[in-house]
Amino acid sequence: MAKMMAFDQEAREAMRRGVSKLARAVKVTLGPKGRNVILQKSFGSPTVTKDGVTV
Repeated sequence: MAKMMAFDQEAREAMRRGVSKLARAVKVTLGPKGRNVILQKSFGSPTVTKDGVTV
């Protein structure tokens, strides 16, 4: 697979989208009312966690 190179505004926008996606996944696990999430890997059984670090 060819490498994708991004510069300037395109690179910043791609980084912002990635950080936003990660933040949405982690924020539901934070705090005393944090919810559980299920992590699916390509191998093994799914993992249920409430730990934002694991997500």
